[in-house]
Amino acid sequence: MTNAIRTHTENGAAGFGELTSLMGLMTGAEKHGPAATSTLDALWVLYDRVLRVSPETVEDPGRDRFLLSKGHGPMAYYAVLAAKGFFPTAWLPDFGTYDSPLGHHPDRTLVPGAEIGSGSLGHGLPLAVGTALGLRAQGLGDPAVWVLVGDAELDEGSNHEAIAYAGAAGLSRLHTLVIDNASATHGWHGGIAAQFEAAGWSAVTVDGRDHEALYEAFTAPHPGRPHAVVAQVEPKDTGAPRAA
Repeated sequence: MTNAIRTHTENGAAGFGELTSLMGLMTGAEKHGPAATSTLDALWVLYDRVLRVSPETVEDPGRDRFLLSKGHGPMAYYAVLAAKGFFPTAWLPDFGTYDSPLGHHPDRTLVPGAEIGSGSLGHGLPLAVGTALGLRAQGLGDPAVWVLVGDAELDEGSNHEAIAYAGAAGLSRLHTLVIDNASATHGWHGGIAAQFEAAGWSAVTVDGRDHEALYEAFTAPHPGRPHAVVAQVEPKDTGAPRAA
């Protein structure tokens, strides 16, 4: 499959600078605003520069798969999908209303481009492992599988099992993006990346607002191993930058 990334210059779709305005069209889930904004930069870099999927290829078996596990704050995800032309921006103001396809948790049967229904924390990474295994079983070695999780979500035991299995199975087309906004109850000794590495993954920690650093981390080679990118952003409870 050819790289079907769609950019502002190629098709007139909205650019990164317009995402905040698009998110502003969606109201009613303000309590999850920080959960959404924490993902905005990483989602944009993925959809703008990395993922090989477009509105025209959402059913193509060779497409890359992106799974949003951190589904309880989907406003940034919806804004990026709309900006990239997966559905009209006119849908955004109806977010969360009775007959809107854009619910407070994404529904894969209603949202064009969504691979899973999400929001119940701890499910996305195991589903991504299953997706990678399914693609391998079908002989489809080219599509990449990406899943976005939150740092607090990693407290769920299902994620520990998925991380351990993926490393042992050498699922090299599996990628986990961890948005770390310091909201985990327990945290991981040695840091999040170290725990992935201990399970046989390639892992890197970057500034979750630095687009070039994100792109380099997303595209870093990791032969024979799944790959984790820990994107650190401002703590959820303060909104202030992390201490150096």
